[in-house]
Amino acid sequence: CYCISVALMDGADPLIGVVLEVTRDELFTAWKGGGARMNGTPIRVSDRKDLRDSLLATGFPYDDFQHEKEYMDLLRELMHRTRGIRRLGSAAADLAYVACGRFEAFYEYGLNAWDVAAGVLLVREAGGRVSGFGTEKDPVFDEEIVASNSAIHDQLLECIDHYWSRQD
Repeated sequence: CYCISVALMDGADPLIGVVLEVTRDELFTAWKGGGARMNGTPIRVSDRKDLRDSLLATGFPYDDFQHEKEYMDLLRELMHRTRGIRRLGSAAADLAYVACGRFEAFYEYGLNAWDVAAGVLLVREAGGRVSGFGTEKDPVFDEEIVASNSAIHDQLLECIDHYWSRQD
């Protein structure tokens, strides 16, 4: 799949986000305080509450392999602790799919602001939560992101922290 993703930003704060999932002809839109929509219909994140019942999405960096072992260890762990992990190849699509409840969460590192800014707003406006791998990190500009339906966010961060904390 591939997407066109556009965001209007105020500093690090996305105000408007648009993601067109071209292969499915789905247009995801959000504006700060105005909710999220797919083809004009309001969307919400899923209501699953347990990581074990969740479907996740991830991606892999194109050229930054300095964390390869830790990321693969994390992937292996999450394969056993979730319903499954998918890779669509588009962070914008992954985030849109979290926003509309197709995935419970998405995580990845090595991303750029243009990959995620619109999707961050989509997830937030659909009732989800977005952070970096550490909750204090900026998910738009710090190159790592965790987006979820909110209910499983802390469970996922705990698992990520177990492997990612070895980077410090």
